This record gives sequence, structure tokens and C-alpha cells, in this order.
Amino acid sequence: MPKKFDTNPLDPDFPRKVKEAQTQSLPNKNAETRKFDETVPTEEQTRRFDEANFSSYSSPYDGQQIPNVFKTAKLNADVGNSSKRKVDKVGLPENILVALPYLPFYIGLIAGILELLFVPKSETKVRFHAAQGLAAHIGILLITTILGGVGNITDFADLGNAIFQVVTTVMLIIFAVKAWQGKPVHIESVDNLTEWLDDKIKPRG
Repeated sequence: MPKKFDTNPLDPDFPRKVKEAQTQSLPNKNAETRKFDETVPTEEQTRRFDEANFSSYSSPYDGQQIPNVFKTAKLNADVGNSSKRKVDKVGLPENILVALPYLPFYIGLIAGILELLFVPKSETKVRFHAAQGLAAHIGILLITTILGGVGNITDFADLGNAIFQVVTTVMLIIFAVKAWQGKPVHIESVDNLTEWLDDKIKPRG
């Protein structure tokens, strides 16, 4: 009669059969253990990235918002640092030169032209701000001229022109202060004109 905890009460000989099956030995006692073929290291397995491949996975970042299209400047990481060093062939501190082109009331326009004429190409930071400030003044001058012409037809254009001049004056002052403090200034809408001005207005001497 099967026991209370017998796992197979229908077959009383089940425990004995299991024990016999566990004690059976393998029929082939002369079998040898075979090892896997060893792989020989090849150059393909140890190949490293060359400089060209490595460069394709990396891109420089200077931490500043400088337009990508402005190829002539290629400013370094110190673009955001306020520097008081004197610029060659001009004799004025760098932080003053980068702020002057943004001053309103045509002061920045004249300063931008003079800096592009006398600051050497090696001073990429100063030339960038000179070209960008000059481009901003040209854009403002063009819009105010158009609004002034339309003002002869409707009074709304005169009001719009007055508001535009106040807003752009405040904007230029903010840009000048930021540039003087060494903070990045980027006017994306004049990127193409900025690059063109720096390329076409070459330093004299």
C-alpha cells in the first residue's frame, strides 16, 4: 500500500526505478574530452580607429553661440572672455573694440568700418564683432529708410518707425554692454552679411 507522501501512489516501484536510473554509468568509458579549436588573433580583430575615423565621431565645440556660416572668424574658446589687452595696430583694449560697433546713433556704424579697415585678420574676435555690428546698423538703416518712405503715405508707418528706432537703440546698447563684458553676442539674421563684410573689407597696411 502506498505511503502518505509517495509522489506516485499508482506505481509502488517508482522510487526504486528512479534510483537505479541515477546509478547507471555511461556505456562508453573511453571517450575523450575534445577542446575547441583555438582562434589566432588577426589584425582585423585588433584594428583601431585611425585619425580620420575618430574625427568623424567628434565635433569641436567652443561653448559659444557663434554662427556656423561665419567661416572667416573661427573664434576660439576665449570668445566669451573679456580681455583688456591692447590690439595690434590699433592700441585700444579688446573689450572696448568689440563693444564700439554696437553703439547706436551711427557711432557703431563708423566704428565697425574703421575696425574692419585697420584691425588685422589675426584678430578674429574683434573683426567678428565689427562686421556683425556694422551689419546690424546696415539692416536697421535699411528698415528705417523703408518705413520713412511709407510714412509719406500713412501715419501708421511713422509710428512704427519711431517704435522701431527706440527698440533697436535699446537692443544695440544691450549688445554693446554684453560684448564689453565678454558675453557672446550673436545676431543670426545678419549672419550672411557679417561674413560678407569681413571678407570684402580687408585691413589696410
